[in-house]
Amino acid sequence: MKIVITGGCGYIGTCLTQELLNQGFKVIVIDNQWFGNYLNKHKNLSIIKKDIREINRIKLKNIYAIIHLANIANDPGVELNQNLSWDVNVLATRDLMEKAKKIKVKKFLYASSGSVYGIKKEKNVTENLDLVPITTYNKTKMIAERIIKSYEKEIDSFCIRPATVCGYSPRMRLDVSVNALTFQALDKKSINVFGGSQIRPNIHIKDMIRVYLHFLKKNIKPGVYNAGFENLSIINLAKKIQKKIDCKINITKSNDPRSYRQNSQKLLKTGFKQKYYIDDAIDDLINFYNKGKIQDKEICFTVKWMKKLKL
Repeated sequence: MKIVITGGCGYIGTCLTQELLNQGFKVIVIDNQWFGNYLNKHKNLSIIKKDIREINRIKLKNIYAIIHLANIANDPGVELNQNLSWDVNVLATRDLMEKAKKIKVKKFLYASSGSVYGIKKEKNVTENLDLVPITTYNKTKMIAERIIKSYEKEIDSFCIRPATVCGYSPRMRLDVSVNALTFQALDKKSINVFGGSQIRPNIHIKDMIRVYLHFLKKNIKPGVYNAGFENLSIINLAKKIQKKIDCKINITKSNDPRSYRQNSQKLLKTGFKQKYYIDDAIDDLINFYNKGKIQDKEICFTVKWMKKLKL
């Protein structure tokens, strides 16, 4: 069975590609490799070093599923170059869906974002709530979802709305909450918290991989699914880290009111079970830091690296 992963050299894509190969899938990765390539060579792996915006120039056939991860990530990254972000996150998604339709792909899995809901008062943020995106990044994800939905008669499509992903990857990111705060504690012996009351849903990277495999392998009704479990305030996250790492917590007032929550009962009802937790992610990060696998490099920070590449 042949799977295409766009963004397969990224933070999540690297781990997902490796697991698909481990389970016997043939994988084609499409990635411009702005953030490098950490994938090992494998007889069932083909890597196409191209921008997703060039999808019409890429020949594909006999593809069972596409897992679409490629995007300009997070709010600051998108604000850095909005035209680029709309091209990559929205227009390229449209072209990819058209390509998927032409080559008769069976399943299309899209990595949306749990932040598309905007700020909600409801404690249980479920898939049936209105989307009120408050940033350009959120808006690109919402519109991409609508494009994908317009093909629902042709392709079984799954818009997965992940929480903030945490944990170790060979293509490391240190600009997402659990990873960032744990690295600060390890490297600086202090954690800087801005505000602290803001709530973020989280999902371990290993569970994120399991979610994609779940939809890929199971017979599940197409649609939109949340994928996030532990809704935790930033200050409580910092305290959780402090229990494992001797460090100070420095709190600064913040005007950022954004709190995101997720309820993933719909996903759980399909038979998926959470296996990994924030504590596991922190432990993994400590372990890999002590092995020298996690270092303070610009490439681990989306905005810093995009600026360096002059994107």
